[in-house]
Amino acid sequence: MDLSLVEIEKPESANVILGQSHFIKTVEDLHEAMVNAVPGIQFGLAFCEASGPSLVRASGTDAMLQELAVRNALALSAGHVFVLILGNAYPINVLQAVKAVPEVCQVFCATANPVQVIVAETEQGRGVLGVIDGERTKGVETEADTAERKALLRRFGYKASA
Repeated sequence: MDLSLVEIEKPESANVILGQSHFIKTVEDLHEAMVNAVPGIQFGLAFCEASGPSLVRASGTDAMLQELAVRNALALSAGHVFVLILGNAYPINVLQAVKAVPEVCQVFCATANPVQVIVAETEQGRGVLGVIDGERTKGVETEADTAERKALLRRFGYKASA
């Protein structure tokens, strides 16, 4: 078995959701989930088919994001893995919709951080072992950090003001 590290390519402002599913129907079902979750969403989606022609299947509402998702999927070339690049939405807006798609088995990450994917390769094929999402932990939050975190969530509208 060989291990490799694949960097997910994305604009700094974009978010990525990386997951695994089990059926070619994933592409259409994830597309429908995205457009139903956020009207006007911009995204690109690519799915690595794991048998038969073993193609990257793609969809999306933004051609550049779709091409980017395809490039990432080709770099991974891991069976039944999907790459979803979000343009004008955040994972918090769509993650429950993604996880509710019947074909989705797991989500490896949903993030705006830089992502590295640990890929194993055998004579049979390739698979994702896990991800490196962001930076190494630097410490424990202080009271000031806690106050800043709570204020940020309220500014973004994720929590009600006290």
